[in-house]
Amino acid sequence: MASEVFVFVHAIIMIMNNDEIRFHLRDRWKAVEEIERQELRAMSLEEHWQKLNAIVRFAIETGMENEDDYEKVEIYMRWAKIKEKYESGEWDGK
Repeated sequence: MASEVFVFVHAIIMIMNNDEIRFHLRDRWKAVEEIERQELRAMSLEEHWQKLNAIVRFAIETGMENEDDYEKVEIYMRWAKIKEKYESGEWDGK
């Protein structure tokens, strides 16, 4: 027998099984991530620059420091590439 969890929605108790909980916690966020990716792909170059400039302005206005640590950035980029290959199934372990 699947375990069940009680969730309150508008003062009505809904019983959720494990698959429904999994959907709401994992699959739903994957769906949100895919929608965000589609929105990013649909953005024009100008929109991307506006967003990037807004982030840079925020960093400057809030006094965030630029460490100029390019080695860290290079490491993060390598890990991002490895993660992307792993998640796409292309990772061969090398």
